[in-house]
Amino acid sequence: MRVYQETFGELNGQTVTAYTMVNDHGMEVTSLDYGCIISKLIVPDQHGTKENVVLGFDTVEEYVKHSPYFGAVIGRVAGRISGAEFELDGQVYKLAKNDGEHHLHGGNVGFDKVIWNTEVVEEDHSVSLVFTYLSMDGEEGYPGNVKLKVSYTLTNDNELQLAYEGVSDQKTLLNVTNHTYFNLSGDLKRDILDHELMLKSTQFAELDSELIPTGELLSVNGTSFDFTAGRKIKDGVEAQHPQNLLAGKGYDHPFVLDENQQKEIVLIDEESGRTLVVETDQPGVVLYTGTQLGEDFEIRGVKSRKYLGLCLETQGMPDAIHQPSFPSVIVEKDEVYTATTKWRFRV
Repeated sequence: MRVYQETFGELNGQTVTAYTMVNDHGMEVTSLDYGCIISKLIVPDQHGTKENVVLGFDTVEEYVKHSPYFGAVIGRVAGRISGAEFELDGQVYKLAKNDGEHHLHGGNVGFDKVIWNTEVVEEDHSVSLVFTYLSMDGEEGYPGNVKLKVSYTLTNDNELQLAYEGVSDQKTLLNVTNHTYFNLSGDLKRDILDHELMLKSTQFAELDSELIPTGELLSVNGTSFDFTAGRKIKDGVEAQHPQNLLAGKGYDHPFVLDENQQKEIVLIDEESGRTLVVETDQPGVVLYTGTQLGEDFEIRGVKSRKYLGLCLETQGMPDAIHQPSFPSVIVEKDEVYTATTKWRFRV
């Protein structure tokens, strides 16, 4: 196993570095110290052909100008916070309104838009990139100085382990995820409508017209949101379910996971033979099917369009700070926040 690095570009006078981890089977993961972005993930198909299965760019400029969070770490809080404010212990904290009247994915300069410190760790059977960042008190409106660590570990089992850790010197909010867009066809040969998804989830969060959870959990039973036995993504695109229509004919929804660390999320592309198994310790996953991808840019020579990739954002529930029935995303002073997710690729 090995790691190599190269200069990816420059941003505001700072060098952006790309690190590529390669295991003994030829699986490659390229990540940037800018936003901890996973810019390439190369795995074989059923014929042994190695291709990239995530959406990303080859220049910093494209990420700055066009990226809808491709491959990035999201924080301090993933998803939307309604009204772009929250209250802790009687104090109201006002956040950036970067999604209409709401706060999205950590604000204007969230974790996805800063350069992290990077350490390479090489073990006998794995290699890791360990990113660290100090998010200062008041950054994007959030309280507390937060020391953050994000680790990406590649193993010889064709598994990428994602681990997040944070400690704050004040009571604050933390709900971190990764926003990689997957397309298992390889090198964007097809869209993701024929991808089949299995989710061990019997409930999903109802959204209002601005894609904010209402607090109600709806049963998947008998709907296009029932992935318990597996179903194709296009089912939700063709469905007349009000929640599918609301999300732009597709999905942008938090699902409550019924199990953890038990192959609870499986994505399959039958034509390439590639399978992605996702396991996590988080209570939910946001399924987003790229319904808002614009058509005004290209992704490595392929015109961007709806349904070109899908996200499986393992995390706490969005807007949990305003929904008492959702698991809390409040972190106490000096409490260690942790979250882990594994992506395992098979053919």
